Amino acid sequence: MPQTDSSVVTLAEGPARAPLTTPTGLQACATLRRRRLLVLGLALATILAFAASLWVVLAQDGIDGLDLALLACGLATLPWTVLGFWNAAIGFLLLRAGRVGLMAAAPQAAAGEGEAPLHLTTAVVMTLRNEDPARALARLALVRESLARTGHGAAFRYHVLSDSDDPRVIRAEEEWVAAWRAGLPDAEAARIRYRRRRDNAGYKAGNLQDFCAGSDADLMLPLDADSLMTGEAILRLVRIMQAHPRLGILQSLAVGAPASSAFARLFQFGMRHGMLPYTLGAAWWGAECGPFWGHNAVVRIAPFAAHGRLPELRGGGAVLSHDQVEAVLMRRAGYEVRVLPIEEGSFEDNPPTLLDHLTRDARWCRGNMQYLRLPAMPGLLPMSRFQLAWAVMMFLNPPALTLALLLLPWRAATQGGPAAGAAGLYLVWLLLSLAPKLAGYAAVLADGRARAAHGGAVRFLAGMAAEIAASFLLLGASSVRLTAVLIGLLTGRAGLWTAQDRDARGVRWGEAARALCGVTLFGLLVCGALALVSPALLAWSLPLTLGSLLAVPFCVLTAAPEVGRAMVRAGLCATREEIAPPWEIARLEEGKAGVGVTSGR
Repeated sequence: MPQTDSSVVTLAEGPARAPLTTPTGLQACATLRRRRLLVLGLALATILAFAASLWVVLAQDGIDGLDLALLACGLATLPWTVLGFWNAAIGFLLLRAGRVGLMAAAPQAAAGEGEAPLHLTTAVVMTLRNEDPARALARLALVRESLARTGHGAAFRYHVLSDSDDPRVIRAEEEWVAAWRAGLPDAEAARIRYRRRRDNAGYKAGNLQDFCAGSDADLMLPLDADSLMTGEAILRLVRIMQAHPRLGILQSLAVGAPASSAFARLFQFGMRHGMLPYTLGAAWWGAECGPFWGHNAVVRIAPFAAHGRLPELRGGGAVLSHDQVEAVLMRRAGYEVRVLPIEEGSFEDNPPTLLDHLTRDARWCRGNMQYLRLPAMPGLLPMSRFQLAWAVMMFLNPPALTLALLLLPWRAATQGGPAAGAAGLYLVWLLLSLAPKLAGYAAVLADGRARAAHGGAVRFLAGMAAEIAASFLLLGASSVRLTAVLIGLLTGRAGLWTAQDRDARGVRWGEAARALCGVTLFGLLVCGALALVSPALLAWSLPLTLGSLLAVPFCVLTAAPEVGRAMVRAGLCATREEIAPPWEIARLEEGKAGVGVTSGR
């Protein structure tokens, strides 16, 4: 049973006193308060300075309603952009400090560096709902084999938790698991279990809660259908959890597995290098109120089962983006939630096409906006409340950018083009928005071994240039699409929460045109209006408007198999694991995972 939080006392014992350390004892609360106040001060100062500069620019010809609307749009984009910049700046400094920087942000990491024997049992669980069973379960089989290779396989159990309702998928799941077990010795096969629910109550979160309620394991490692982890990376997480009983959730930093799709290669190259400094910087001050992304993380089962059940939304319905809510509930129960901000053996697949990416973003947007319907949850720490608010605020950028672009031609027509100083302010905003990935790129370029691991400086710079150009095209298209999603939510069109397409595929011109006609129309409208009233302003707007204008060709070309193959041959946007693949990635890429389920005896 979970222990009582030592910071809580009864009235008979006297007034509660603020704890001196976090529940694990890893960090002093006073130190974290100072860090949080520093980041808050830096962020507020930056936002106020930018807002004041924007006011001065807009007020040069007097302030009217149009200027106030543009000011509001600018202010809405600042929190996410500015905090991302400061997280990246802090993370870059910590990266350059090496081990000292890592320990400052993640002191729990030291406990995973030894060879301590395992005394806790871990349930490795994969949740499925109408996914391709062969594709998903081959990854789970690789995880089992990798753990067996470490010599610690007996400490792990494997559970396939199905919510599938398609009869063909159900039959394929059952057959795959049966074949997997049949290819293993009896003792190994007994540690693999398949369970399917007849209903999808509570979605993935409900599936995991049902599992935890009946599990006798100590820890749980949830995996998504596209997850892959190495045995050594899992052992490190488990050892850290063993060393710190008040650590409730330990999230690994999942990175994109090598991809053949041009879109996925471009996207994950930037995401990979931006996430590391951003996450490291955020961990430095977020500390024990860290993120949970729902997969590739180790969870302590007893407190999760006791305290992690999700509340009903106001007005009914289940929480879809469950992970952050579960994180704040675990922290409220007196358990820490931390991230391990290192790139070590934790992988996932990224969407293979622009259309798949936009679909996933729409899912996340709908899920995060549900937080506005959460009932009041007493007892949450201020940092936990900020986490939930931050998850909502990340989706303020798309409508703010879209509205600002719609207003630009109007302002240019009525006030004669951009005011003095606007160009400089705009460039500063663009640099702030790129800060996380620029920090990651700079960290690689400053480290000779890291450059070599990415194929050398020339290849890395080429990938960097291609990714930055693609990221602006992606920003233009995704901002318009997410704005439409938010409008749909306001008008009662919630959309569907369906299984994702995970494999590379081509996209036909007609399919792209049908899916992106609204995005393209927006680009034609804004760019056409700017071309008429202010060609100079049109040129300046292209980093934000070109993506909507070229959404269809961008979608088709980055999904084209021949483009992806050309990028693979050239090593463009290659990750370290593609250049020097670990055993697990090599097995996955060779397509021999089905053979692997019978090995590791």
